[in-house]
Amino acid sequence: MADSERKLIAKNRRGRFDYEILDTVEAGIALLGPEVKSLRAGKASLSDAYAVVRRGEVYLVNAHISPYEQAGRENPDPRRDRKLLLHRAEIARLHGKVAERGLTLVPLSLYFKDGRVKVELALARGKRRYDKREAIRRREEDRELRRVARGRGRRRS
Repeated sequence: MADSERKLIAKNRRGRFDYEILDTVEAGIALLGPEVKSLRAGKASLSDAYAVVRRGEVYLVNAHISPYEQAGRENPDPRRDRKLLLHRAEIARLHGKVAERGLTLVPLSLYFKDGRVKVELALARGKRRYDKREAIRRREEDRELRRVARGRGRRRS
């Protein structure tokens, strides 16, 4: 997806590190007015957030959207459960995979697309400790290779 049509609000940095991503889905989210205003100001956090399927509906749990200052007492609870908007077939597919294989639904990012707030939801499996160590080792090797390549490029000039 092009960056021009997506304006990133919040990213779950731990999501890709702690989980092995198997599939991603874009979902709308049901919000109240002050929440949208707060998101436009970029005041949201997806750390510790996850999604659950309850009674045929998907909810985003534990996502923090800061209260909007000018809303006064109309602000909802910052950590309330928020309904995610998906097609019935998508919900059924996600529910089946989560129930059957022990997978989980993790929000990876929150962004504006065509003026509407969207959530990138991932069907994921938790990584083991050795998988995380492997990811750290690979990331450090890549960083070292880029550093060396960059250093060589400068010496030739």
